[in-house]
Amino acid sequence: MEIVILAVVIALVAVGLISGLVVSSRKKKQLPPSAPSSTPTITPPAEPRVGEEAETPRDEARRTTEEVGLPGGTPVEETPVVIEPEAPRLEVPEPTAGRLVRLRARLARSQNSLGKGLLTLLSRDNLDEDTWEEIEDTLLTADVGVAPTQELVERLRERVRVLGTRTPDELRTLLREELVTLLGPELDREVKTEGGEGTPGVVMVVGVNGTGKTTTTGKLARVLVADGRSVVLGAADTFRAAAADQLQTWGERVGARTVRGPEAGDPASIAFDAVKEGIAEGADVVLIDTAGRLHTKTGLMDELGKVKRVVEKHGPLDEILLVLDATTGQNGLVQARVFAEVVDITGIVLTKLDGTAKGGIVIAVQRELGVPVKLIGLGEGPDDLAPFEPGAFVDALIGD
Repeated sequence: MEIVILAVVIALVAVGLISGLVVSSRKKKQLPPSAPSSTPTITPPAEPRVGEEAETPRDEARRTTEEVGLPGGTPVEETPVVIEPEAPRLEVPEPTAGRLVRLRARLARSQNSLGKGLLTLLSRDNLDEDTWEEIEDTLLTADVGVAPTQELVERLRERVRVLGTRTPDELRTLLREELVTLLGPELDREVKTEGGEGTPGVVMVVGVNGTGKTTTTGKLARVLVADGRSVVLGAADTFRAAAADQLQTWGERVGARTVRGPEAGDPASIAFDAVKEGIAEGADVVLIDTAGRLHTKTGLMDELGKVKRVVEKHGPLDEILLVLDATTGQNGLVQARVFAEVVDITGIVLTKLDGTAKGGIVIAVQRELGVPVKLIGLGEGPDDLAPFEPGAFVDALIGD
């Protein structure tokens, strides 16, 4: 009997153990998956393949250590790379004296129309009336003008008659002397830029559109800078859209500041401000580029007179330079007359006198206005503006 009871107890215990194991197994199967570890995993960037660039964000101003998987989250500042713009390199203009050396080469192609043509005619064995008429025609064709031509022919006839013999050297010397005399070697050709006490020299540049007026103003600035003068430019040509930009470019090349205003603004106001700025800065010279007035437009010419009057409120103008295109001949003389009636022209600048022009225009325009040619444009280069010297000019015309 005791044996039976013991067997029943053992059976009950075995059943309980088996039930516990089953329940425990079921609970383990129902447990959720374990949470991921809080320790961050660092994933190295993929290596770029051949032909690809590594991915680099360009618009991020800041990055943090959290973004690269490092603890702490401390911001990491990226230092910007600042590239300073390179300052424009100022040009060094050619000294004034060196420019005259090129005068002969620039005028070499003009010799056939004036110098060599005259020498050929004067060298004839018989200087009859027909020959003297050809000499007159040669001078008129070279734009010397009627009155100067008649004067020169008379003097040549007299000297050839007195001279008797006419060797090539004697003829060249004779012709040189007479041409230099016509050019007026006694005239004062210095460009006045000294100004008064505490005020800069003021030069106003006038002329018709297309004569090279704005370019001449820029080249004159280079001449002055080359001679050690400080310059302020006044862009008073407000009617031509590109004039102010063009003048400013010329100034920037040599370190001259440009005073300008709005397009179609008041030219007189800009000219006044330019002189005012020149005084404030202690500049040596103020160059004022005016609009290319059409000499047939009375209103525009009156406005040019207004610019002159307004500028003179600071003090008298030192120079009023008229720019003429040497290739225009007698039409240039018409322009010169009208400008001279509006403003007191003190000097002439002849541009495009580079061998394609007729050199006699120098004589004609001086006679027309009674003022000297002070500067000549020898070509398209930035330093192709030179002082006018009668002796060097004639030597270039008639050759060696």
